[in-house]
Amino acid sequence: MANVSIKFNGKEFLLSCDDGQEEHLEELLIQLNQKFNELKNDLGNLGENKLLLITAVKVMDEYHETKKKVEQKKNELKELSNKFRELKNLVYDYKEKKEDEIDRLIKRHDNLKLEIENNQKNYEKLIDQTADEISNFIDKANLEKLS
Repeated sequence: MANVSIKFNGKEFLLSCDDGQEEHLEELLIQLNQKFNELKNDLGNLGENKLLLITAVKVMDEYHETKKKVEQKKNELKELSNKFRELKNLVYDYKEKKEDEIDRLIKRHDNLKLEIENNQKNYEKLIDQTADEISNFIDKANLEKLS
């Protein structure tokens, strides 16, 4: 344990704290002394005990207000986290839907490509057949002319 010598309201006190906490304790006591002196200046000398009580009440009031604000910020953060989670889920759902849509479009594209290839083959067969029929017709017409 470490010992810290402090001055409060013009009096010396020796306080103990955990090793390494001396500086923190001194900072706290400086702030407490400052609050005490502010109240003493504002309210006059009401007596040390009453001023200590009012100082303690003020410090506790600030503590509770800070605690409320921290709790409020925690709730806001929790709400933001929930909204972020919802948004993330929406993004993943949207992504899945779009990936499914892309897959369907790719399949449709492949089917159309196959259909075009088949139509091209059928068209080429039809042209070949028509060309053969025209050629046969011309051959027959030439034979009839000769006969």
